[in-house]
Amino acid sequence: QVQLVESGGELVQVGGSLRLSCAASGRISEHALAWWRRAAGKEREFVAAITWSGGNTYYADSVKGRFTISRDAAKNTVYLQMNSLKPEDTAVYYCAARNRYSGSAAKYDYWGQGTQVTVSS
Repeated sequence: QVQLVESGGELVQVGGSLRLSCAASGRISEHALAWWRRAAGKEREFVAAITWSGGNTYYADSVKGRFTISRDAAKNTVYLQMNSLKPEDTAVYYCAARNRYSGSAAKYDYWGQGTQVTVSS
């Protein structure tokens, strides 16, 4: 069993930066963790993922070069550093986990409650 709690979402100006955190508990070392987002009226969208054991990372094309996913094993926490934010980054951001990386939301077994990010122009 894995529990995930996101934090760090807030209102930020265009071009600004924000760091989201996902505090994980349970057998997290056996999992890959991912950030997904859902904008109002849109489908859930993959953002980034990291494998806990090897630290391999994956990014959506829309965030490459602007977002960075990382993990702190000592704190059992995954971060999403978001730079050069755009209005289209506005969404609820969710942390998710499964036993291996997947680009399909339906395959993730565990989800957090989400944190709202709003990018204002």
